[in-house]
Amino acid sequence: MMDSYKKYIPEEVSNLPLMLKNSAKLFQSQPSLTSVDGTAYTYEELDRASQHVAVMLKSAGVGKGNNVAILAENSPHWGLAYFGTLICGATTVPILPDFRATEVRSILEHAGVKTVFISGKLISRLNEGLPPTVEMVINTDDFQLLDISKGMVVEPKGTPGALAKLNEESKISVGDKGFYEADGEELASIIYTSGTTGRSKGVMLTHTNLLSNAVQSGTVHKVVPEDRWLSVLPLAHTYECTIGMIITLLNGAMVQYIDKAPTAAYLGPVLKKLQPTTMLTVPLIIEKIYRSTIRPKLTKSAPMRLLMKMRPTRKLLSKAAVKKLMSFFGGQIRFFGVGGAPLAPDVEKFLLEGGFPYAIGYGLTETSPMLAGFNPSNAVFHSVGKVMEGVTVRIDNPDPLTKEGEIVVKGSNVMRGYYKDEEKTREVFTDDGYFRTGDLGIIDEKGIIYIKGRSKNMILGANGENIYPEEIEAVLNSREIVSESLVMEYKGKLTARVHLKMEVMEEQLQHLKENAAEYKKQLQEKADKVLAELMTQANQHVARNSKLQFMIHQLQPFEKTATHKIKRFLYQQAT
Repeated sequence: MMDSYKKYIPEEVSNLPLMLKNSAKLFQSQPSLTSVDGTAYTYEELDRASQHVAVMLKSAGVGKGNNVAILAENSPHWGLAYFGTLICGATTVPILPDFRATEVRSILEHAGVKTVFISGKLISRLNEGLPPTVEMVINTDDFQLLDISKGMVVEPKGTPGALAKLNEESKISVGDKGFYEADGEELASIIYTSGTTGRSKGVMLTHTNLLSNAVQSGTVHKVVPEDRWLSVLPLAHTYECTIGMIITLLNGAMVQYIDKAPTAAYLGPVLKKLQPTTMLTVPLIIEKIYRSTIRPKLTKSAPMRLLMKMRPTRKLLSKAAVKKLMSFFGGQIRFFGVGGAPLAPDVEKFLLEGGFPYAIGYGLTETSPMLAGFNPSNAVFHSVGKVMEGVTVRIDNPDPLTKEGEIVVKGSNVMRGYYKDEEKTREVFTDDGYFRTGDLGIIDEKGIIYIKGRSKNMILGANGENIYPEEIEAVLNSREIVSESLVMEYKGKLTARVHLKMEVMEEQLQHLKENAAEYKKQLQEKADKVLAELMTQANQHVARNSKLQFMIHQLQPFEKTATHKIKRFLYQQAT
């Protein structure tokens, strides 16, 4: 293991299973992974139940060199499948629950998966059939074997059951052959990304990658045993797995999993009951709350709008609104992490001026994921925080004037490479071993990173200047009528596809509802007018070389990744 994190953890902890075993000794009877349905494991129970899963796998011939897929919603049993797999020496292949059946089949084939853990609700994701490598399928609801007949899973009768707590004791010692023996440089996970470019790649992360990142992240924000985390993002994504599960288990904190989509109506009672101290989210969640419930109240009248234009009064009004926001989240939040995509500037300004304990993190699946971040006490507006301890970052090929260039990184958290893809692996590493993030940005003298955009998204203007679509989209998305937008080059013109909040326009045309033809005509005319006005307004707030030339009305919401980033490739192909 590398010195950048070894000094922070006990010497005997050299892999993730040993980390869990160590935490079971330190935090024995404290709650670890729990769920709103009442299923809860103490640290000792979690370690013991994970051992039981490991014995079950080992007895079926699963061990070092085998890949085990986990396709399930968040629950304590996801963690049991994860650690049980690692304890017996195999490698986990987490799969996002929203992947289609064809994508699941493709991953199982590419990874040569031997065993699949799947929840009852997601068995239909195996409808494309099982590859011949799959020998066993286990239901994560109760850890019972599912019947495999002719390469298909035979669904059990009845509806998927609730989680059945696993209490069996397994007596495994560190010296037992095949258990707890993973070297730090061995693979812990192969994570198939659901990226914006369309091609899903298997990111190979070692025990050292993940464990080091969990420890390094503690230099940004200290997690304590008294912390209560509420999990709302998929564990199959590295963001939630490392920052939301491994870090909590390393430090003796508690995680609670929800069993439904994190809507405001569902979350309200859960937040009131749990009173979490910590949450990890993507920008879309807090942006929706701000734009649907907070901003309308702050701008409902001409006097309010005037007060919001003056910084002293705006801060006072924002602080009052943040008090209500804190109350909604249970009143005890001390760390509200935002990552996975850029946070809209107008929303961040509100959170910063109102004193909401938000924190920004930056990273990629390939970096386990954290590279930089700040905590609520040292936020820097429009930045992604300071480079994390133990990570080396530099800017490659910086522009002589702006100093902007590609962010490249090196550290114990950087992946081994892409599974079965040596060519793509070579492409993403520099000659001196730095990983190319594909992000363009600058680093100031304090080590704080500012992201401009993705290099693959950047558009080269006619005069040779760089155009960053993300900056234009932020301007468009700040408008109340806009739900989301996507900026690209279309037929040589800088173009924005805009998904409007149709309910706002429909409300204004209620009187025409009875005349379907006239209603449709008026709705289209109003949409065209709104788009024209948006283009004019946006062009007043962007750089000279970033002025929009064409607008397209996006009728349906954009398709997105697990971290709610738009799958750009789908729409660039469509144009």
